[in-house]
Amino acid sequence: MWQDKIKEIIYLLENSSVNEIDVRFWGRRFRVVKSPSVVAGGNGSPAITNIVPPTDQPEAPTVVSAEKSNPGEASEKVLSPMPGTFYAASSPESDPFIKEGDQVVKGDTLCIIEAMKIMNEIEAESNGVIKKILIQNGAAVEYNQPLFLIEPS
Repeated sequence: MWQDKIKEIIYLLENSSVNEIDVRFWGRRFRVVKSPSVVAGGNGSPAITNIVPPTDQPEAPTVVSAEKSNPGEASEKVLSPMPGTFYAASSPESDPFIKEGDQVVKGDTLCIIEAMKIMNEIEAESNGVIKKILIQNGAAVEYNQPLFLIEPS
């Protein structure tokens, strides 16, 4: 199916003055480049020189780095894997998933980020203690914005 789209892209490239087309569809990236033809007794038509195979985009990890908040105390930042709205509980009437000082184990739900009307549970990537909650309930978050500080245990 995607081979037909590549053929369309090549056709568009050959019949235009554009030298390069870079597109993404179906979660894949396609880059087609043509270069000026080298006329050595040839017909003078441009040649397609490079077709980059499709690549799947990996998901960003939730826990990315460790930072030193106090000397001798290492904390990991839990980063938002997407932009959206931060929710500390599953509903306004429910208790928050976690509070500062709570012990968490890998797989525990830390919060929910609503993105495009989909509720995405953010889980702990490792065991530890919640040192600080950096976002208020209902606040907008950006991609890779720190949400929590967790001290590994």
